[in-house]
Amino acid sequence: MIDRTVAVLAGGLSHERDVSLRSGRRIAAELRDAGATVDEWDTDAALLGRLRDTRPDAVVVALHGGEGENGAVQSVLELLGVPFVGTDGRACRRAHDKPSAKAELTRAGLDTPEWVALPHATFRELGAGAVLDALVARLGLPLMLKPDQGGSALGAQVVRDATQLPSAMVGALAYSETVLVERFVDGVELAVSVVDTGDGPVALPAVEVDPESGVYDYTARYTAGLTRFHCPARLDEAVAARVAETAVAAHRALGLRDLSRTDAIVDRDGRVQVLEVNVSPGLTETSLLPTAIGAAGLDLGEVFGLLVERAVRRASDRSD
Repeated sequence: MIDRTVAVLAGGLSHERDVSLRSGRRIAAELRDAGATVDEWDTDAALLGRLRDTRPDAVVVALHGGEGENGAVQSVLELLGVPFVGTDGRACRRAHDKPSAKAELTRAGLDTPEWVALPHATFRELGAGAVLDALVARLGLPLMLKPDQGGSALGAQVVRDATQLPSAMVGALAYSETVLVERFVDGVELAVSVVDTGDGPVALPAVEVDPESGVYDYTARYTAGLTRFHCPARLDEAVAARVAETAVAAHRALGLRDLSRTDAIVDRDGRVQVLEVNVSPGLTETSLLPTAIGAAGLDLGEVFGLLVERAVRRASDRSD
């Protein structure tokens, strides 16, 4: 039983607000079932007053996108001295910016698809047509376009024909001022969650993602029945071990804490290529961290209870 008072932060003002609210409701229910006293709070102008007045034992950040993953909320919690589950503010900022994270992963010796990040101004100042032609000449087709920040595959699109590039670019730029263009990698798509309850980061069973449409976009992620999941993933033992090692290495390389989810692809040559790393994995009924926790024979509420206790201990150690 978890004899703690926990505040779950969900909602916010990002494009992923609805998903965050679903994550918050689920983890709040799981924590209550495990014995915790739980408040569910939005991140609005009343939040700081609630934190000062109520002083929960710990906070669980169930925010996705925006201030929930770019380190803003985490930095405020650190300023207030409120214990929270998850990565600290600085590392959140590093992981949230996909180009910066990919550069860190490359320096750590991990594989990631070849890429370039281009601000909106580049297309305006140098001419969109010429820049798009240069992208195709350098990276080839197909390409994956996505906003440089954010999650839930919002604004992400596979481009298989050069005529699709302008509209895909507009779609990605609707969510961010910079678009990340990657060489598309064909293979087995995986989500590998990492959890550290105090004995070091451990990779949970990988979830193989098999969307009906062939692309794991926003609709495929959050509409029940549109994606098949296999957990553990259908990998041979050696590849599964490499996938687990890669996820833990990515978690360490970015300086993450408590939990993360690495999205990766095992390409046709058997290489594990990291697509991105998420500091605030989804907790909805179709999300992949809860799936992996279940496949490992663990209980979601109990795991987060251990993470809450770890957060409380961290705060106590700092104050001693």
